[in-house]
Amino acid sequence: MINKRNALLFLSTITFLLLTWYLGFKIERSQFFYLITHYTFFFLLYLAVYHYSSDKKTILWYTGVGISLRFLLIFAFPNLSDDVYRFIWDGRLIANGINPFDHLPTYYIEKGVNIPGITSTLYEQLNSPNYFTIYPPVNQFIFATAAYLTPNTITGSSIIMKSFLFLMEVGSLYLIFQLLKYFQLPLKNILLYALNPLIIFEIMGNIHFEGAMIFFLLLSVWLIAVRQRLVGSAVAMALAIASKLLPLIFLPFFILRLAKKPIVPTTNLPILHWFQRIDWARNLLFFGTLGLSLLLLFLPLFSGSFLANFGASLNLYFQKFEFNGSISYLLRWIGYLDKGYNVIQYIGPRLSILAFLSILYLMFREQNPNWNNLFKQLLFAICAYLFLSMTVHPWYVALPIVCCLFTSFRFPILWSGLIFLTYINYNYVVYQENLWMVAIEYILIGIFVVYEMKTLDD
Repeated sequence: MINKRNALLFLSTITFLLLTWYLGFKIERSQFFYLITHYTFFFLLYLAVYHYSSDKKTILWYTGVGISLRFLLIFAFPNLSDDVYRFIWDGRLIANGINPFDHLPTYYIEKGVNIPGITSTLYEQLNSPNYFTIYPPVNQFIFATAAYLTPNTITGSSIIMKSFLFLMEVGSLYLIFQLLKYFQLPLKNILLYALNPLIIFEIMGNIHFEGAMIFFLLLSVWLIAVRQRLVGSAVAMALAIASKLLPLIFLPFFILRLAKKPIVPTTNLPILHWFQRIDWARNLLFFGTLGLSLLLLFLPLFSGSFLANFGASLNLYFQKFEFNGSISYLLRWIGYLDKGYNVIQYIGPRLSILAFLSILYLMFREQNPNWNNLFKQLLFAICAYLFLSMTVHPWYVALPIVCCLFTSFRFPILWSGLIFLTYINYNYVVYQENLWMVAIEYILIGIFVVYEMKTLDD
């Protein structure tokens, strides 16, 4: 006879599988009503499972369910993002011995360069043919491997790339489990990542390499905090940066934590005193290894035009691209009232500087830096960056989600539910951004952030 607990486990598991199948295989991003209703149902079920899961057996069961959902999505072609075509474009160039940073995609079409797999049909599916690629070495390695193994099929390349991400996601879940035990935090927090629909559908469903970045970031922290492997941690951090550049903003928080001896807490921390607490030898070893590893990782992509073209893409990101911004959109609105035109080219660089200064402020104000409170600082740092950014795609929230697992803050979980409202932009005949959805998203997040800041003693 099946008891009530087992029946609920079975029913919820089947529901997760059916929702994943429907959202991963059947829904297009233009079908906003069906997307948001099923995603919301998934999200609410996810919250319920997290809330009612308490014993280790149940937690491990649902972690296994999360792995199964990721495996299922290996075979689903990305339906909410067209970035995959640029991944395949870059991979096919590398597989044919061509550096993807050398030329714009338009160059190969206009010049009629004959490269296997680089066709006008693939070119027409690119969402940014007039921009240089911006994907760093780890991504390019995976693109090239997929192109080499499946040179004639886009679906096959998608499966290869997803297989890499699947293995990294399983690795991330293992590392989350180990870190939660080490920091003596509730094991059920792993479910906040294992079953989070944004993580599942944006990383595994749509092939976003936040999954690689998160795995290597967690590996870096685990190696240094738990295993005391400083060199290995530096190499893992280099791989995280070579997957997505974002972990660069986390490096300041490692400086004091690399000291062998515990840092003495202080409430009076002038800049000179801060520098006096640095273990210079261990920092030199860590950051020297990190720098050398990055050099070796980027070296195969270096060419006469790499720095200029890669820099041009970064510059465009900070001065031209706009999607789902918060503070930047308020400043843009004020700019329209004052100047009568979009002042994005002036806002972007200034907000970047402000984000950098915010991260330095968080670093210098730390009174008791240790590995136990590292993720709290990382959470505040990445959120400061995102709240000041002009472009916040749904998959960008993956990093705040994993950081919050090791704190008491849960606003990134709410964010992961609300940010899917931005998919309404693809529901229109001609793409347009629905600013009402953006307003709803950030007002609710803002209220919850204020509530947690006032009530939590993390």
